[in-house]
Amino acid sequence: MRFDPAQGEEWGLTYGYDIYLRSQNVAQALANLAELAPPAPRVPPLKLTLPGGDRLVLPFTSHFKSEPVDCSTSSTLELDTSIMFDVDDALRAYAETGGPEPEADGRIRIGYIYATIRFESFLHPGYASVECWAATSGMSRLFARSTNIRRVFTDLAAASGGVCCLFDTGDGGPEQVCWLNGETTQEMVPGPRFPDRRALVATWSDPER
Repeated sequence: MRFDPAQGEEWGLTYGYDIYLRSQNVAQALANLAELAPPAPRVPPLKLTLPGGDRLVLPFTSHFKSEPVDCSTSSTLELDTSIMFDVDDALRAYAETGGPEPEADGRIRIGYIYATIRFESFLHPGYASVECWAATSGMSRLFARSTNIRRVFTDLAAASGGVCCLFDTGDGGPEQVCWLNGETTQEMVPGPRFPDRRALVATWSDPER
């Protein structure tokens, strides 16, 4: 069980959003994710080298450290992120029950979001994945309730050239397809349209095209 030092809360539920995209789009996805960070980062910038040589400077940490990270021979990258969301009813209720207060611009940060980048995803080796997990059980429940949190991740998939965004409860149970090939949806895997993950992946285009 993990622990969020910012929230002082243990992590039992592990809800997250998984974005699948072509490997060459990972740099753009991370740059888009960085644009969602709070305007005044509390940590030194993280210098990052991706497979293929792309270099980025991100307002996040990796394993809670800011030393440069070279992923040129790595299969994964772990990031500790903090990003901002527009307040909706679920986020407002979260703030009223002990969560952080909204900023002056109407946005709110909710604590650490752990991002695992797999340069070859579990579902298809030709696609990478950006898996964004809530740091605590309370945040996981918020991930499930908040329409604005969901919109941030589906918009991130769209802006980064993704093919799919899944809401994953992390327990091996059914996953919800939130965004697929440019369209928002609420299909389940397994479900009537997608009896398994293989059927879902079959709808993705050839990653080399």
